[in-house]
Amino acid sequence: MRKYLQIFKISFEEEFTYRLNFILWRIRNVMQIFLTYFIWSTVYSDPAKQIFGYDRTKILTYVFGIMIVRALVLSARAMDVSNDVASGNLSNYLTKPVNYFKYWFTRDISSKVLNLIFATVEFILLFLVLKPPFLFQTNIAVILAFLVSIIFAVIIYFLILFLLSSIPFWIPEIGWGSHFLVTVVIVEALSGSLFPINILPQGLQSIILATPFPYLIYFPVEVYLGNISGWALFGGLMVAASWVGVLWVFLNVVWQKGLKVYQSFGG
Repeated sequence: MRKYLQIFKISFEEEFTYRLNFILWRIRNVMQIFLTYFIWSTVYSDPAKQIFGYDRTKILTYVFGIMIVRALVLSARAMDVSNDVASGNLSNYLTKPVNYFKYWFTRDISSKVLNLIFATVEFILLFLVLKPPFLFQTNIAVILAFLVSIIFAVIIYFLILFLLSSIPFWIPEIGWGSHFLVTVVIVEALSGSLFPINILPQGLQSIILATPFPYLIYFPVEVYLGNISGWALFGGLMVAASWVGVLWVFLNVVWQKGLKVYQSFGG
């Protein structure tokens, strides 16, 4: 346990080494929130209007909720694993008394803690400037369900990143490209970070909800809003848990096959 605490501390300090990358990431998030806020604020300019089951308070709470959930879920360092694999630096870790998955998960947590701190400050500043109507959830059961959904989301995203980082075992040249395609294009479009999934046609909703991506952003925020409850909430949490299991099994199979290729090549 002590060694992972040390890894957390070192990783936290390293975040400040890449200040430009961190600042650009935060600016990107704030600009996205600004854009999304003004779009939905215009659509729901009438406080009494209800569209897609949202009123002005709920939709703007959704927008601001994205800021916190993104910091908890989508801030991660595990995408750097592909560099270890492609460069051969992975060998340095295979000989050390540390679990490689736990090592990167610890680094992810350090990144999330730092991003959450900044996201909270940004949230407060934007809240003071924009003064949006906001739903402060007080139902303890809903808050607990929200936290559980966040835990599932964090693990799902970590496993997705590790799976993408396994590609360089076979095709070293496309490690970064695959990350860009999934984390910037697919995740942004299908996770609910741009718009709630339930504004889409029912058939398309069903297809997207069968993937792991909505359980990264959309599902946790909807749980917080109280829009998902009862058996629907239980079912959603079970689907998220199932994706954790499926992705974990799939990752272990892919990783073991990848290590065989990697060690053979290294030999």
